[in-house]
Amino acid sequence: MDNGDWGHRMTTPVTLNVGGHMYTTSLSTLQRYPDSMLGAMFRGDFPTTRDSQGNYFIDRDGTLFRYILNFLRTSELTLPMDFTETDLLRKEADFYQIEPLIQCLSDPKPLYPPDIFEQVVELSSTRKLSKYSNPVAVIITQLTITTKVHGLLEGISNNFTKWNKHMMDTRDCQVSFTFGPCDYHQEVSLRVHLMDYIMKQGFTIRNTRVHHMSERANENTVEHHWTFCRPAHKVED
Repeated sequence: MDNGDWGHRMTTPVTLNVGGHMYTTSLSTLQRYPDSMLGAMFRGDFPTTRDSQGNYFIDRDGTLFRYILNFLRTSELTLPMDFTETDLLRKEADFYQIEPLIQCLSDPKPLYPPDIFEQVVELSSTRKLSKYSNPVAVIITQLTITTKVHGLLEGISNNFTKWNKHMMDTRDCQVSFTFGPCDYHQEVSLRVHLMDYIMKQGFTIRNTRVHHMSERANENTVEHHWTFCRPAHKVED
């Protein structure tokens, strides 16, 4: 294999199914730490399993894997300020045998100075797909925004008045806006405008993930999630 072929192989997208959550990355990212389990797995020194779609399957916590993958991409551990699953993440790091990540979790450093905290916005898209139509048809879609940043929700409410939406309180003082149901083209248009609005408020995308579920015999549900973050100053009581 010449250098060009090798370089192409290292940058070719690889899709992993981790506990039902789908992630796409490059081979070079997965092999960043050659002594890790993932390094050995994608070097051919460790047996692999495929799911029914041909994706690599790993029977581990799919939600926490986003932090594992982000560490492989940047060699930095970045967690939300309200993250409460450090012990579980440490077990995942032990499983994947990523020694630098294990060290970071053993000696965590504050993400921001003491007077700074992180505001988080979660955007999710839920699509119900017909199993029997060819090509696959989107039956119904909806978008949900969840955050503690009430000022952002107020701005969204004022700027997206033509969309059918309802608001509900969730746990931990969070509030959710759900838009829809709407058709596929409406959902795509709304999502683009919502993401643009959120990012213009100073938020940046921290991570994305996809989750596939089968609820009924004739339907599949696909959920896309985006997490946005921005630093903010603490207000004294």
